[in-house]
Amino acid sequence: MDYRDWEILKVLHSKKNLTKAAKLLFITQPALTNRIKHMQEELGVQIITRESRGVHFTPQGEYLVQCADETLARYHKIIEHVRSMSNDAENEVTGTLKLGVSKFFANYELPHILKLFKSEYPHVEFKITTGWSKDIAQLIHNKDVQIGFVRGDYNNKGLKKHLMFEEKMSVASREPIDMVDLPNLPRIHYTGDFLLKQLIDHWWAENYTHRPYISIEVDQVDTCKEMVINGLGYGILSSGILKDIEDLYKIDLTDQKGDPILRRTWMYYHKESLEWNVVKAFVNFVENYNWK
Repeated sequence: MDYRDWEILKVLHSKKNLTKAAKLLFITQPALTNRIKHMQEELGVQIITRESRGVHFTPQGEYLVQCADETLARYHKIIEHVRSMSNDAENEVTGTLKLGVSKFFANYELPHILKLFKSEYPHVEFKITTGWSKDIAQLIHNKDVQIGFVRGDYNNKGLKKHLMFEEKMSVASREPIDMVDLPNLPRIHYTGDFLLKQLIDHWWAENYTHRPYISIEVDQVDTCKEMVINGLGYGILSSGILKDIEDLYKIDLTDQKGDPILRRTWMYYHKESLEWNVVKAFVNFVENYNWK
């Protein structure tokens, strides 16, 4: 079995469907089927069985999938080490960085960071996965990505983390509002990750005895922002989202002690990943980045 075989097993296991897996792997379904057949003949075991709902992995197949992560990680480490050996004299950093990035960070912060990093390390390539912060936290925990950018204080034991910046949470409205009247005013509710919901719900419970009046519910923070800008209700948003918007009334949330309610953005990574020059260079770059 070669590198491509391990990659095939991992993708097929995640999709449980030959057609979908073949599409992600940029091969035809017959080619994928033949490759699986070749693996089974080489190993002398059944790896998958085909069912009406897709494919099912046998116990032997499940074991091979478990080995795939370790094997692929070892392969990438070998490639990185060889490249580092050949580039020591030139002090050049090369390789592919696998990043897991929250949607907000991907839209508002990451492009500028990558632009600056690429100007310093032009031979580095990136593979980026975006999603909810809870999903990105799981990706970095499972080592599916090398570095994760997550909004919220996730308890990931065994990981190194670096606090990048903090954002204040604010009530934002087109028109002036009285916080006492907030339960009776229409709210544009943004369905974010569960830590954000927990943060806002806790603040609300400390200040009000009635549930909020949610007039519109959306699944994207930018949609919520635009609704607020157009005067359809108030929203509870972070300072990063509200940055550079001057014609809104903003009231910062505070706890019972008067301290601001903050949402933090972290960089997570495994300590052993720093053995890869490309990961070490990117971590050092981000840690020294001037967040404004």
